[in-house]
Amino acid sequence: MLEISGLIVLLVVIVFFLTSNTVVYISNEKIGIVEKKWSRHGSVRQGFIALADEAGFQPEVLRGGFHGFSPYQYRVHRHDLVTVQQGTLAYVFARDGVAMAPAQNLACNKAADDFTDVRAFLVDGGQKGLQRKILREGTYAINLAQFVVLAADAVYALRLPGDANIDSAGEAIGKLAETLDDVRARGGFEPLVIRADKLAVITTHEGQSLPEGTIVAPVVGANPADLTTYHHDYQNPEVFIDAGGYKGRQLQVLVEGTYYLNARFASYEIVDKTVVAVGFVGVVVSYTGKTGNDLTGDAYRHGELVSSDEKGVQATPLMPGKYALNPYAKRVIDVPTTNFILKWQSGAVGSHELDRHLSEVSLITKDAFEPDLPLSVVVNIDYKMAPLVIQRFGDIRKLVEQTLDPMVAAYFKNIGQGKTLIELLQERSDIQERAKAEMRRNFEGYNLTLNEVLIGTPRAKEGDTQIEVILKQLRERQVSREQLETYKTKEVAAVQERILREAEARAQQQTSITESELAVKIAENHGSAAVQKAIKSAEEARQVASGAADAKRAMAEAEAYQIQKVGQAQATATELNVAAYGGPELQFQQTVLLRFAEAIERGRIPIVPSIQAGGA
Repeated sequence: MLEISGLIVLLVVIVFFLTSNTVVYISNEKIGIVEKKWSRHGSVRQGFIALADEAGFQPEVLRGGFHGFSPYQYRVHRHDLVTVQQGTLAYVFARDGVAMAPAQNLACNKAADDFTDVRAFLVDGGQKGLQRKILREGTYAINLAQFVVLAADAVYALRLPGDANIDSAGEAIGKLAETLDDVRARGGFEPLVIRADKLAVITTHEGQSLPEGTIVAPVVGANPADLTTYHHDYQNPEVFIDAGGYKGRQLQVLVEGTYYLNARFASYEIVDKTVVAVGFVGVVVSYTGKTGNDLTGDAYRHGELVSSDEKGVQATPLMPGKYALNPYAKRVIDVPTTNFILKWQSGAVGSHELDRHLSEVSLITKDAFEPDLPLSVVVNIDYKMAPLVIQRFGDIRKLVEQTLDPMVAAYFKNIGQGKTLIELLQERSDIQERAKAEMRRNFEGYNLTLNEVLIGTPRAKEGDTQIEVILKQLRERQVSREQLETYKTKEVAAVQERILREAEARAQQQTSITESELAVKIAENHGSAAVQKAIKSAEEARQVASGAADAKRAMAEAEAYQIQKVGQAQATATELNVAAYGGPELQFQQTVLLRFAEAIERGRIPIVPSIQAGGA
């Protein structure tokens, strides 16, 4: 009997411990949410969480271990710790707190931002509803009676009786499910990652309303040096709102990087950066900013240009490069600064495709032909004039199609009316130069520089053969002229060939000619030398003869003088001999005998005959 009583007592004790929650064990990977069933302080009069030891859900949670309670006074709800996976975000919904203001979309966390301390959250004025603050990666011991946590892979909540947001399986339903789907659709469970050459246009859903007439919210809290207003690129909603931020599309954009944004506070749109290519400038048309002063001057009456921080067409264009511009706040119109060609020719499109809708100019000539004239113009826009062009025409395509096309067509129609078809063909170069000079002045009136006008060959319309007949006649005429020129050229060539042959023959005989010319020159030189020698010899002979004559004259004079003297001496001697011989006769005889003796001596005349004796 005692044994049975002991067993009964033991069973009662076990049942008591099991049903009274006197001792509760919480495993380390879970938390215990304490619900007080009764209290001498009564029930909670305001709110949902019992902050003054009343009956109801207590603000503090139980961590791992054994915990003792008064029997049958408490109920402990075990729940998993809140885990936010790596690279994801989680959103918090508060069941209790101060009600949000009518203009609020998210609950304020300015002072109450610790979701692990329910008491501090409520005491510091935490608001109920979806919170502005989000949870980053990690594990949190959050009281799920007060907070519902929406994570990427799970919904953490303690289901309450009659809960319209959490079903029996712990899944979100109703409005909370809609919020979950909206966050998931916005990609709000992942951080915003902006890749290279992209930017994010931000739209905030909290803050002041934009003033009337403003379409983009101005920049606030973008200076990192001012910690009181710097909202870390919309990652701190409370600071953004306190800095005077406006709800709506923001002028400030986000560039490359990773950002942890509350998708219910700030949504985003990824767009490309603005690229101004080389050979272009970007004319900025700003839709936001203050009203500016016109920079064009009083003489310009086609519109206004403003400074870079003012609304309107800005006077300073963007140079080639990449720019992080908000496309909803500023439009950038590319204007080519290199030469571009506009072709009035069907099917021919330039590199900038500004002439896609241009076609040949239809003419009516003086002789009633109706050709189509293809032409091209080479145009340049000074980069400093680009804002004026855009301000006046809107864009380059409108300039081409609405202004240049009718102007050029009218000009060449006027030219065609004053020319016959043949004149139009033959005077194309002159017309081209005249058109360039005259149209250049017209283009300058639109802040354009015309570099070239290139006129093609007039074409017949489809089915018109008259122009082809004229062209055929011109071709035949030209062929005849070319043949005539060919004959003339051949004639000249024949003459030149004869001259060439003569030159070649002369070249072949050049050696002989050269030798003969040299021989002639040598002979001439020899003759000249002989003449000179003869002249010299004659002069020498003349001199010798003159000398000889003078010598003979002197000798003759000497001999004559000698003879005279000898004669005189002989005469004197003769006279003396005669006187000595006794007279002239004796003297004569003496002389004859003397001459005879001399003759015998010189001639060796024998006086006595010679006798020869011989033997037998």
